[in-house]
Amino acid sequence: MKKLFFIALITAFTLSSKAQDKPHIYNPDADARTDIAAAVKKAATEHKNVLLQIGGNWCIWCLRFNDLVTNDAELNKYLHDNYVVLHVNYSKENKNEAVLASLGYPQRFGFPVFVVLDDKGNRLHTQNSGYLEQGKGHSKEKVMDFLKGWSPAALDPKSYEK
Repeated sequence: MKKLFFIALITAFTLSSKAQDKPHIYNPDADARTDIAAAVKKAATEHKNVLLQIGGNWCIWCLRFNDLVTNDAELNKYLHDNYVVLHVNYSKENKNEAVLASLGYPQRFGFPVFVVLDDKGNRLHTQNSGYLEQGKGHSKEKVMDFLKGWSPAALDPKSYEK
């Protein structure tokens, strides 16, 4: 009986430690509306756009995207030089339905999905992440093209004056 109890205890400990290893980049308890307002305010002071990464900790593609833009130095630098980044949760605990409705129902594209806001909070673009995928992850080149295409400089009319 002691042996069975010991095995059960080790199994429970192993499972709980593996659950703790899973990244938690999305917070189901966060107030998305307040967080978005704060991100827009920060973007206005820093002359950036806002990139909402909408998804959940349950979503492997969400975690893969975050891993790519966090661990690739070039993507990470470009992202943070041009955007205020906010992870907006969508999960069974909190679907943020009212916020997503105000953003034009981006969840229709699956997860992750990206919404670009300007520094006044206007929605500029909703990006289906499927177009950024390659193999079992996201393409660095496609992600960089997306980020460059919706950066403040790309949307500045002065960028196109001769």
